[in-house]
Amino acid sequence: MSSDIDIKEIIPINVENGILINGFPSTGLTSAVATESLINTTEFELGGIIDSDRFPPISIVKNGLPNYPTRIFVNNELKVAVFSSYLTLDVSLHKTAAKLMLNWAKEKKCSTIISSITVKGGINEEVVAVASTGTARGKLVKAGITVIENATIPGISGVLLNEGMLNGQDVIVLLISSDKDIPDFTATSNLCNVLTKLVPGVSCNLTKLEKESKIIEQQIQQATDNTKELGDNIYR
Repeated sequence: MSSDIDIKEIIPINVENGILINGFPSTGLTSAVATESLINTTEFELGGIIDSDRFPPISIVKNGLPNYPTRIFVNNELKVAVFSSYLTLDVSLHKTAAKLMLNWAKEKKCSTIISSITVKGGINEEVVAVASTGTARGKLVKAGITVIENATIPGISGVLLNEGMLNGQDVIVLLISSDKDIPDFTATSNLCNVLTKLVPGVSCNLTKLEKESKIIEQQIQQATDNTKELGDNIYR
């Protein structure tokens, strides 16, 4: 079965010199919840869908309407795109998904890709970061975000860094500290705050986030639970 992941754009997308944010769940749900909050707070619109024969067959129904579980939201005015997903991808798709983002960002002439992971212990600050290039590193310094010198970055974020370094694409990966195994509102709000520093124009309503985060977490967790048995068969 093909492992290709396809993008179908449904509106014109113009994010030239802008930013692509990776919202695929990876180590925990922090990135997915934070990006969903950004989408709900700032004026984003559905720009496209992301699909694959290897994705679990599932529809996410919101406000009575069916939705693909993995979508692209855009704000053409701010030049920001978000890859938003309710699916936690099987590790066999991590490289494919990362390269899809890199190629799409290059095609759209995005200046930077921002991704994140949750780290349990091992860092002394709420949020630190690593970068693929000197230019990306400079953006972190300008935003007042600590750049760490040694780390192990797993999953999609790790592939984004490696490929970004190899191809000269600016990739930033934020490491969010959390001492919890369950979804952590503090970690999510910390990520949201840092994203507002790195992405001009986006905002995150923390009061609204606190109310919505549990609902978003439950929706993502339900999607994960509902597709677990399907995934066991699909990924063979």
